[in-house]
Amino acid sequence: MHKIHSASVAYPHPSVRSAPPRRSGKAAATLWQTACAVAALGVALAAPAQAQAPALPAPETVTLDKLGYMSTFPPEGAQRVDLSNSYKYPQLRWAVQHLRELQPTRNIRRGGAAPSALPADPRPLDAVAFDDDKGQPITVDQWFTRTYTDALVVMHKGRVVYERYDNQMKPYTPHLLFSVTKSFTGLMAAQLAHEGKIDPEALVTKYVPELAESAWGDMKVRDVMDMTGAVRFREVYTDPTTEIFGYSWSSGLLPRPPGYQGPTNVYDFLKTLKKEGEHGAGFVYRTVHSEVLGWIVSRATGKHWAELMSDNIWQKLGTEEDAYVMVDSVGTPLQGAGLNATARDLARFGEMLRLGGSFNGQKIFDKAVIDDTAKGGDREKFKMGGMAFRPGYSYRNQWWVLHNADGAYEAAGIHGQFIHVNPAAEMVVVKLSSHPVAGAGFTHPLTLKAWAALAQAVRR
Repeated sequence: MHKIHSASVAYPHPSVRSAPPRRSGKAAATLWQTACAVAALGVALAAPAQAQAPALPAPETVTLDKLGYMSTFPPEGAQRVDLSNSYKYPQLRWAVQHLRELQPTRNIRRGGAAPSALPADPRPLDAVAFDDDKGQPITVDQWFTRTYTDALVVMHKGRVVYERYDNQMKPYTPHLLFSVTKSFTGLMAAQLAHEGKIDPEALVTKYVPELAESAWGDMKVRDVMDMTGAVRFREVYTDPTTEIFGYSWSSGLLPRPPGYQGPTNVYDFLKTLKKEGEHGAGFVYRTVHSEVLGWIVSRATGKHWAELMSDNIWQKLGTEEDAYVMVDSVGTPLQGAGLNATARDLARFGEMLRLGGSFNGQKIFDKAVIDDTAKGGDREKFKMGGMAFRPGYSYRNQWWVLHNADGAYEAAGIHGQFIHVNPAAEMVVVKLSSHPVAGAGFTHPLTLKAWAALAQAVRR
């Protein structure tokens, strides 16, 4: 069942409401505009929970039907979305469904075979009620709207029991997944480790000697896989001297300021990052670890990340649509943030995980790899990451592990992207969103309530 809703209005991103840095003239304006754009982008997933809840636009006022972005020929004025405003809000609501119209990308082919079956068994989950994070009653229907959801697919025992779209999203529309991308990279690396092609206890420099003078020079591959490596990578969105800006400029996520002379691709940028702290001491979430891990994967296989995705995952799953990944100026994929795919194909991927690595008559990952990921990592080390909004979690192979009674684990990205796998409930949920707040800390308490309510509902 495909429900299409609509609505919209321009609204400033809540993370951009502080005074611009004290500089003068054109340089100040350029830096401040870039700071605003990076703040809206929020490249890393895990901004801390906000002390004071930001004022949000009513969801019905910021749907693409009302905003009318890119709807005239040519688009003009406030209708236009381009690189200069695509990571502001609400323009981001259009951008996450149209990234390849804004940025260079590389295709991930589905191949020529017929799509694998996704049998349907619709259930009335809209009316499922639960208490929200403030103890107030809410239904799945209201949660869908309140969290600016673009697509929601729920599977139970291999059947689609709920499927809904909004905000001009269609079943065939690829959506930007942000940090869900990391989890694909992590499983690729874990599979290669299982096959003996990557040694998690080896130094990163065994595979990428170019990083010898960087933070990864004395770091083990396992510390990259589980994000326990110590690297100085600050994400202060109002300070253009912090490393998040260098990442965004080098990768092409943001236009470079006048006079920029820094790295112009991701791998050159990684070489500039230095060690800060002790490797292995604790979990510290850093997008740049995923870029390094993807570099290791490509070195170990001799293949581009997008080629591996197509050959080893997308074609074997029997996906319905091609996926694609954003690339930088030399074709390096953003292996920590750049994947775009449809909700239905992500549901296939999640179901493959639930089944232990096989789907559509194909073994895609060894069961031992899925089991190793789902068991999680060191929960004490995870606490050092400052994510109290994820109580009891750990991180393993670039997946978030809940350690709840159902053995659930998930891939997650900013603005509300999820592949949630619940083995005990035999449930997979894909949620694609364009929430005004990037960081998970603001929305995750409600997300946990929704997962529990859906798991209970499908068990009935």
